[in-house]
Amino acid sequence: MDSRLLADATSAIGVGIGVEAEHLPEVPADLRQGGEHSLHLYQRWANHYAQAIHAGVLQAQERMPSVREIRERHEVSHTTALQILRELESRGLIEARARIGYFVRSQAHAMPAAREPIELVPFDARGKGLESIGDRISDYLNKARLVGTFKADLGSAMPAPELFDASFLNRQAVALLKEQPNLLVHGPSAPFTHPEFQAAMARYALTFGLKIPPMQVAATLGNSEAVNLMLDTVTQPGDMVAIESPTFYGIVQAVEARGLRSLEIPSSPHTGMSPEALELALRTYPELKAVIVVPHLQMPQGATMPDSHKERIVAMCSRRGVALIEDDIYREFVEEPGVHRPCKAWDTDGTVVYCASLSKSFAPGLRLGWMNGGRWHDKVQMLKFTRSRNMPLWPQLLGARTVGTPFYMRHLARLRDRLHRQREQAAQAVARYFPIGSRLSLPRGGLSIWIELPESISTARLYDEALALGIRVAPGDMFSNTGSYGHFLRLSCGMPFTEAINDAYRVLGQLMHAQMGLPPRG
Repeated sequence: MDSRLLADATSAIGVGIGVEAEHLPEVPADLRQGGEHSLHLYQRWANHYAQAIHAGVLQAQERMPSVREIRERHEVSHTTALQILRELESRGLIEARARIGYFVRSQAHAMPAAREPIELVPFDARGKGLESIGDRISDYLNKARLVGTFKADLGSAMPAPELFDASFLNRQAVALLKEQPNLLVHGPSAPFTHPEFQAAMARYALTFGLKIPPMQVAATLGNSEAVNLMLDTVTQPGDMVAIESPTFYGIVQAVEARGLRSLEIPSSPHTGMSPEALELALRTYPELKAVIVVPHLQMPQGATMPDSHKERIVAMCSRRGVALIEDDIYREFVEEPGVHRPCKAWDTDGTVVYCASLSKSFAPGLRLGWMNGGRWHDKVQMLKFTRSRNMPLWPQLLGARTVGTPFYMRHLARLRDRLHRQREQAAQAVARYFPIGSRLSLPRGGLSIWIELPESISTARLYDEALALGIRVAPGDMFSNTGSYGHFLRLSCGMPFTEAINDAYRVLGQLMHAQMGLPPRG
């Protein structure tokens, strides 16, 4: 590290934020000495700021230095400065406020941060004698289906209906039918996707860094159909597909249902799929046919991938001719200011297949998504036509008239704000009721939280016990076949945090403490 930084690092932190240098915690030895350390540079500086926050030197509601200020004071890159702030945010120590900056948060619900993967070795379940994860997932889902209704559904990562402006959508739908009274009695006609929808999505994609010709936009039945179509296009039964570990169980089901081998790539709860682990996988398994990645608010961990990682992963897949299937369903929920570019923004040869959805952000009842199939686009469109013919026109036109408009952008801002408050309330409940030793890094947006519990807790057992009491959760072993997540839990924050939801967290805490043979907290 540069000697100028080493000479007065503590003083540099204090400048401009109302803190006297002598009152800050001592600069860590590894920063003073500049020696090798197991932590990345951004993590070491984040630890230093964290000490100042925990010591009360940086207090609640106090403004943090900006990315530029951190870059200049500590002589680090723009990326490292941003990672320092993101690391502190992931620990629940600071929060981003749109167009203002980062501020220290109240520590009423601060908890230990989620841990990074212990190893960066890809996991191939073949030959390990593990049960079908698809059967395990189906068993969980069937148990919930038999219950039917719940006192508290914390297992489904969807926004509550009341978070949408149903009146506006209804007016738009009626106006569209008045404009085109025969819309529901005329069947779809060529082309496969309506030109108005194609043009609208192409314009909208420009706002987040994608230049997709309108004719290269295909409407789909949500995001899942897009991912499924691509798997059918680029793989055959027995082929290998790389997925994040852990990942959304729907992706696991799609891979296994096609007789494909899933290679689980270790993923950080803060930065997503490890580029180093993926590079090892691509070298070790030359037969790898596709990689599926969720770059923004990855499910279930909530990680948002840095641009540098996106660029590296795209380049690696391009060099080896491997399809990169980008599931970007949660991009619109990211709460950080600025443009959040998908992996597709670094695609120069059609390696990246971009899959998006309006189901969670616009109108869940329409089940509307869209995709660009990269260099396989024409083949994907023909495969879709063979399977399900053309998409219905009404949802396409409704989406085309709404997405990207001022109303839509205001709706997204309100939705993110409500979800932010609901995640905060959920985190407070976790800190209040769950066992000591639980770990949680609040994501920078999204619909759920991912919690690491003490290792003695079985969330599979918790699932059954909670379900018997009318509470649905999502146990960790739904999201991976490695056996590493049996004490993890995904909880939905999509619904308003009512007294009933608070009671559900309290009951979950009681069940966990009972498993540990301890009295409950709170």
